[in-house]
Amino acid sequence: MKFVAIIPARYASTRFPGKPLALIGDKPMIQHVYEQVKRTIDDVVVATDDQRIFDAVKSFDGKVLMTSNKHKSGTDRCFEALQKLDGDFDVVINIQGDEPFVDVEQIETLKTCFTDPKTEIATLIKPFGKDDLWEDFSSPNTPKVVINKRMEALFFSRSIIPYLRGIDRTKWLKTHTFYKHIGMYAYKVETLATITALEPSNLEEAEKLEQLRWLENGYSIKVGITHSESMGIDTPEDLIKANKIFNKQKKR
Repeated sequence: MKFVAIIPARYASTRFPGKPLALIGDKPMIQHVYEQVKRTIDDVVVATDDQRIFDAVKSFDGKVLMTSNKHKSGTDRCFEALQKLDGDFDVVINIQGDEPFVDVEQIETLKTCFTDPKTEIATLIKPFGKDDLWEDFSSPNTPKVVINKRMEALFFSRSIIPYLRGIDRTKWLKTHTFYKHIGMYAYKVETLATITALEPSNLEEAEKLEQLRWLENGYSIKVGITHSESMGIDTPEDLIKANKIFNKQKKR
């Protein structure tokens, strides 16, 4: 199968405007993401709505496309970029533009999901550890997922799922394997075309999780298990942490 990685990158951000251009070391964040993805996928393109990001990607000889500033999700931006690309691709991988240390093994895990010809959409999950903090486990900012025996998602929620009846919640993580959703997606090209045409669904509106729209409309979502988690940059404080990580890695 032929894969293309698309990195949606917009300038506007409530908590951190212009973060794709924020420097980690001497390179903008978007360049770190691009170079990481290039280690495992030959065809990589940034999809942006801002001339400054466009120019930055061009400056390091990256491939970039200008897209509409009307998109409500990275999925929609990926589809527009796909339509403008030359090439006959089978699968689109949507890479978060704010994860400068994106794990190459995670991308490879996503790719292997498509060895099953029935796979329409794929994403990643990570088991919670038995010693994880309750605050992190229960946080609505950390979506959870339950899966079936075919390694497909049954449901995603900001609440803890499943609920363990009759067991003290302090023992939940030691009693059952819970899964955290890692928000990296891949889609068959024809599937991406159809899911971007769907109207927002009731479950999606309730949980504010886009992937519920796909489940509610009957699409299956294959999951791959990862045991790593890359760092997303959401705030200027996160950028400070990212630079510390980068400087430690550079010294090795």
